[in-house]
Amino acid sequence: MSDAAQRWREGLASWAIPDEILRTAPESPWIHPVELFTVTLPVRDSPSHRRARGAVPEGGTVLDVGSGGGRAALALVPPAGHVVGVDQQQEMLVAFAEGAESLGVAHEEVLGDWPGAAPRTPGADVVVCHHVAYNVAELGAFLLALDEHARRRVVLELPWTHPLSSMNPLWQHFWGLERPTSPTAQDALDLAREVGLDARMEVWEDDQPRADVSPEQQARFTRIRLCLPADREAEVAAYLAAAPPPGPRRVATLWWDRTRAHG
Repeated sequence: MSDAAQRWREGLASWAIPDEILRTAPESPWIHPVELFTVTLPVRDSPSHRRARGAVPEGGTVLDVGSGGGRAALALVPPAGHVVGVDQQQEMLVAFAEGAESLGVAHEEVLGDWPGAAPRTPGADVVVCHHVAYNVAELGAFLLALDEHARRRVVLELPWTHPLSSMNPLWQHFWGLERPTSPTAQDALDLAREVGLDARMEVWEDDQPRADVSPEQQARFTRIRLCLPADREAEVAAYLAAAPPPGPRRVATLWWDRTRAHG
């Protein structure tokens, strides 16, 4: 295993929840509620959208891997005239299809994880993948499969640090548990280059909320991720209400152009 791949894998492994806490969890903390990935149209522009849009021809095709509700792909309509969503949750693909229908754009959905679903997924002019990388231990193979499906460009978006880093103070408060600080987007860039991709990176600040959820929903999702029982939800809600509002999130856009012939 390469140095960059090992750093990435070990960094992600350090985010495992200790067994003694996980055993007490009333439900799985590794949740991806559809409410957190619902897209409000129009999608606000960003450096990631601009990098992708610059490579989409008029009426071209965009493949969105780990699509959720389709924020990354639907932001590119127009010029995109066809969008393809890949996600491992059917509820996400339903939201993706509804978003595409609301824009009147042709769409396809593929149920499955990546790169497992890659053989069943069509290629596209541009491949986008937002906020998925920190869920992928074998990131090198994942990135190469994205590259194989792109005719022009691949664009990734990911937070500078793990997306659950914002919960580190809560883990300390409720469990006295120190959480990790690695890997980072720089590690992802190093790995991409190590597997032969001519990747570049732009770092920027995102001051927009990821989703419009109520305080009650936020308390519930946070309580589940903290492995706490339902009778402590009010305590979690009180902590969140007293916490200062979060500042802008540091985000990285990684992209590269496809230069090798499709094989």
